[in-house]
Amino acid sequence: MSPKKLNTVLAAAVVLFTLYLGLSFVLPVEASFPGLPNWPSDDSGFPVVKSSREIAMGLAMGILLVTGHRRALGWVLLMVAVAPFGDMVNVLAHHGSTAAAFGIHGLTAALIAVTGVLILRETGKAREAHEPATPAPAAQPA
Repeated sequence: MSPKKLNTVLAAAVVLFTLYLGLSFVLPVEASFPGLPNWPSDDSGFPVVKSSREIAMGLAMGILLVTGHRRALGWVLLMVAVAPFGDMVNVLAHHGSTAAAFGIHGLTAALIAVTGVLILRETGKAREAHEPATPAPAAQPA
């Protein structure tokens, strides 16, 4: 499998999982925040905030993926990796499960960041291949 196809599969998986996660906070299924010892009640607004955040990130990444803006997608993936990292910090700050903090949220942040870096590397190499060599400026007579 070519690096571009692998990167596309990874990015698509991140997009689909993010959208699924966002929908899971508002659909009538039992939602949970892995590792957080005290799940906020439904009337706290927490599930709606989490859902809005995840769906917005998933849509932004999905639109960039579908329209072929791969370099922008790489940067957005790096930005999106901050969200699960923040979730990890939140779980640790509220004395939640260390295993869940690092094993779920930390690994998710790392996977998203690695996917972003791989796409940026891919697009950087493609950009270098398409840029024509710039001739050296001619010496100016004194």
